[in-house]
Amino acid sequence: MIEIGSRRRAQPAPPHVVFEALTEPDRDPARPWLMLLRDEQRPRVLSATSPSQLVWSSLWIRRPAATIHFDLPGSRDGGTDLRWTLYVDEPIPDGSVTGHLRKRLNQLINANLRYTFGQ
Repeated sequence: MIEIGSRRRAQPAPPHVVFEALTEPDRDPARPWLMLLRDEQRPRVLSATSPSQLVWSSLWIRRPAATIHFDLPGSRDGGTDLRWTLYVDEPIPDGSVTGHLRKRLNQLINANLRYTFGQ
């Protein structure tokens, strides 16, 4: 597997709360955040070490072998310094597709999920 993107951003919630949100995205129906596009599918949790790491299966129907790895270290302010890393198999997608995949993860994790925590 080849890394094609990674991003770290602070989340206001502590690691155990972020971990729960990533392992159970529908836990709070009043605040949905995993809103998928037509070419996407619900990820499965492939592995997890609560509350510090987890791996999702692919979000993308056309890239079924892709995986998304999450590292969830705590931050000094009590939040989480969440990092997602996207891995794909060969052939590596072209720049346009790679940009789309990264943008979607950033939207889902660093915008939608973050907003559910009040920021």
